[in-house]
Amino acid sequence: MDMNLPPAEELRLVDQELARLDARRSELLARRAWLLRVLYAPAPPVAPPFAPVAPGRETSPRSAQNVLLTLGGTLLGIAALAFTLVSWGSMGIAGRAAVLLVVTSAALAAPAALLRRGLASTAEAIGALGLLLAVLDAYALRRVALAGTDGTAYAAVAAAVLAGLWAGYGAVLPRLRLPVPAAVAAAQLPVPLGVLAAGGGPTAFAWAAVLTAAADVVLLGRPVAVAARVTAAVGAAGLTAWALLTGGWLSVAEPWSGAALLLGCAAVCLGAARAAGPAAGALGAVAGLAAVAAVGGPLRAALPAAWAVPVYVVCGLALASLWRPVRVARVPGPVRAGFGVAGGGVAALGVAWALPPVLGGLLGPADRGAGIWSGVHAEPVPGGFPATAVLVLLLAAGASAVAGRPWGRWGAVALGWAALMALPVCLGLPYAAGLAVRLVAVAAGLAVAVRPGLPLRGLPEPGPAVRERAEAAGPWGASWTVPRRPSAPVDARVLVGWTGYGAGLAAAASAVLSALDARGATFGVLGVLLGLFAAAAVAGSGAVREAAAGAAVLAAAGLVGAGAAAAGLSAAGAGLALLVVPAATAALAARVRSVAVEAVGAGTGVVAVALTAGRPAVLATALAVAGVVAAATALRPERRPAASWAAGALFLAAAWVRLAVWGVAVPEAYTLPVTVPALVVGFLRRRRDPAASSWSAYGPGLAVTLLPGLVAVWAVPAGPRPLLLGAGALAVTLLGARYRLQAPLVLGGAVLVLVGLHELAPYVARLVGALPRWVPMAGAGLLLLAVGATYERRLREARRLRERLARMR
Repeated sequence: MDMNLPPAEELRLVDQELARLDARRSELLARRAWLLRVLYAPAPPVAPPFAPVAPGRETSPRSAQNVLLTLGGTLLGIAALAFTLVSWGSMGIAGRAAVLLVVTSAALAAPAALLRRGLASTAEAIGALGLLLAVLDAYALRRVALAGTDGTAYAAVAAAVLAGLWAGYGAVLPRLRLPVPAAVAAAQLPVPLGVLAAGGGPTAFAWAAVLTAAADVVLLGRPVAVAARVTAAVGAAGLTAWALLTGGWLSVAEPWSGAALLLGCAAVCLGAARAAGPAAGALGAVAGLAAVAAVGGPLRAALPAAWAVPVYVVCGLALASLWRPVRVARVPGPVRAGFGVAGGGVAALGVAWALPPVLGGLLGPADRGAGIWSGVHAEPVPGGFPATAVLVLLLAAGASAVAGRPWGRWGAVALGWAALMALPVCLGLPYAAGLAVRLVAVAAGLAVAVRPGLPLRGLPEPGPAVRERAEAAGPWGASWTVPRRPSAPVDARVLVGWTGYGAGLAAAASAVLSALDARGATFGVLGVLLGLFAAAAVAGSGAVREAAAGAAVLAAAGLVGAGAAAAGLSAAGAGLALLVVPAATAALAARVRSVAVEAVGAGTGVVAVALTAGRPAVLATALAVAGVVAAATALRPERRPAASWAAGALFLAAAWVRLAVWGVAVPEAYTLPVTVPALVVGFLRRRRDPAASSWSAYGPGLAVTLLPGLVAVWAVPAGPRPLLLGAGALAVTLLGARYRLQAPLVLGGAVLVLVGLHELAPYVARLVGALPRWVPMAGAGLLLLAVGATYERRLREARRLRERLARMR
């Protein structure tokens, strides 16, 4: 290494050499570790030379055997089929009989010998070939000896004979798995095909399917092989489905014929449910639906068309009543559950059918052709809907009420309210009666909201843990005094209570929409709603109290607005009148401490101010009144921060609007009312917190006046504004320097400099214009030379200035 190099260069070379040595050391250590592993690793077993390597087996011997047997049986079957269909005619009658006898007998007899030798798989394949040959023999016999017979009748007889032969063959050789399922599959055909051969129609064919399915169900209850049971189940399912479709069609066209067929299908499903455990519930539901259709069809045909849906709903509810945990003719629990699902589904479809008049009663008044207070009453949208819709809703509500579950009581509340809303539409009630029904719905919903435990009375007591939660949280999720023994879990009380309140609120909106047809109705409905919601707010607690109080304020605002409209006031006048509502709610909230009352009152105030926007003079008055209300609210400690800021903003906006109305264009008239209170607030804050920054205390207030004034000075150079603004900026700068405050010093100084530049600019421009053009260039050069010569001292002075500013606040 060269020792004569500079120290920096020599240090760089030393570092490079050390890095190279570290890399080489790491490489040698890695090689040493590998050599140690190779040296001390156990020696692998020595394989003999030229030893064959056995490849991995991908199939088991039994799998290969089954594939070969299946392929062999399939090929033999294809060959037999080809022989029967193609080569049959080239042989005489003796040859045909000999071939049929020899081949079929050999195929059916071989499995016995194979089973004795333990070749079960081979016997299964040959047996399957024998079953196929038997079908081909039946076909061949029909083509040769019985060509004149009816094809359907022959198929029915052949299927019956084959079913018997295969069943006997399976009994003789029980170790074969195919004969019995094949016999069951063949047994599905004789009765339906025999009915078709006899000229039976769809009804007779459906009954044949039911009888065959019943036989399959009987087989399901017997101790037979699983394959046979599966075959019987598939056959029963297909035949019963066909019979159900036929029965449903007949229930409309021929109710009595369809009723008998549907009852037969229901019996088959119930029988299958006893044997099929996992599917018992589904089969019970299908049986229940079939029974409802069977009973409801004749009743529907005997009654007017308007009673069709109620009939099915009654049948469905009667079926659903079997769901209750009682022993009904030894019906298993899953089947009873299926009954409940089926009956409930029918009732739900009936309720869905009855919903249009509910929506018409709720939203119909919104479809208004004439104007407000025109005296013209709009007709409901689903006109002519049968009155039985109300009966359906009441039936469903009663069934839900007696269900003995919290969800049932909740459904009863919702359905009862729906029945009330559908009543004016279905019965075609007069206008006044319709309004009265809607108000009754409001009262009922609010009653449930105030006392959510009433609909749940009589239900079983909840467990200790649920009772403790209910006593701690209450029915609306907040603390207050609650009964010691709630009649239902807390979740049910919350659900029922909110449902009642939502129903009452929806009915109230519908009543208001409908009341807009007439002036007297508007005042009457709004007055009643005000009383109802106020009563609910007084009687309720927690969330219902807040919600009802807010709705009461809305009703009061509606009354004020209606009064203003009736008095013929303009929009601005109505806005001033509406300001009574936020003023009253502010006074009321100071006593009752209701957030909802304050929120709705504030929203009404926003609407009131917006209504006066068309007349600026009235808008200024409205803003001032709103500011007074906000200032009064700020007297309350818990509302002071937000209300005080809102009051200040409203007063400022009122002043600005008033100045605009007077035609004042001087910007200081708009900014000084902000600057003075802002500086006072900043001074008070600095007295309370001396560590507060001057930028947060005085910066906003000073900027509000200084910056717009500076823009006005540069925009409109004439007038006394530059002198006044410069004097003010000078005073602010001196105060900042005196009290060591950064914000006044910086803002005042900057504005003072810019105002001075503005005043000096015309003279500079005239002077520059009078001088030769080389003079500015020379002056700029001399300035640069002077700055460069004193650069270090100027930097030190700038650094000191920055440090002095940093020490200020």
